[in-house]
Amino acid sequence: MNLTQPGIEFFGIRIDEPVTTFTDLIVSAVCFYTFYKLNKIPIKNKVHWNLKYYFLSMGLATLFGGLAGHGFLYLLSFAWKLPGWLTSMFSIALLERASILFAKPLIKPRVGNFFAWLNLIELATFVTITFSTLNFFFVEVHSAYGLLIIVTSFNLLVYLKTKSEASKLFLTAVGISAVSAVIFMNEWGISIWFNHFDISHSLMAISAFVFYKGSLKMIVDPLANEVIK
Repeated sequence: MNLTQPGIEFFGIRIDEPVTTFTDLIVSAVCFYTFYKLNKIPIKNKVHWNLKYYFLSMGLATLFGGLAGHGFLYLLSFAWKLPGWLTSMFSIALLERASILFAKPLIKPRVGNFFAWLNLIELATFVTITFSTLNFFFVEVHSAYGLLIIVTSFNLLVYLKTKSEASKLFLTAVGISAVSAVIFMNEWGISIWFNHFDISHSLMAISAFVFYKGSLKMIVDPLANEVIK
C-alpha cells in the first residue's frame, strides 16, 4: 500500500509530505530545546560537551531532513538530502563518544583509547561511503552500529557495575529508537496521513527526550568528572 502523503498548499506555498515534515520538525524542536537546557548547566566536562552537541547536531539533522528531505525536496536535487544525513551521523558519533567517555573510568585505558579512535575512524568511513553512494542505507547502518553496539554496550557495562540511572535511561532510549527503526524499515503505517515516517519520527522525539533525562544525570555523575582531562 502506498502511504506517500500528497502535497498541500499553505499560504500559497506547496509542502510535500506535510505530516512527515511536521514530525521531523517536532524531533528538531525537542533536540534544540534540550541543547538549550544542557547548555545552561555550568558543568564543564567532556561528557557534557559531547551530549549537548549531540542534541544540537541531531536538531539540525532533523531540521534539514524535514525541510530539504521532505517538505521542499521538489525545489531541490536529491543531493540536498545529504546535509541531514551527514549531520545525523555526526550526532550519533557524539552520542557514542559520550558513552565511551562515561564508561572509561571503569575499563582499561587501552580499551577506552581504542574505541575513542575507532569512533573517529568509523565516522569518517561512513561519511565517505554515504557521500560517494548517496544511499541512505549506510546512514541506517551507522546509526544501528552506533546505538545498538557502542551506546548500548558501554551503558550496559556502566549499569551492571554501578546501577547508574543515567545509563538505564540511555538503554531505554536506545530501545525506543530500535522500535522506531523496525517500524521505519518495515514501512508499518497507520494511514496515508500517519505513515511509517511519522510513527518513526514520533518515537524519535520520545527517545530524544529520554536521552535528555539521562544526560541530566550523566553529566553530574562522578564518572563524567573523572574524564575532564
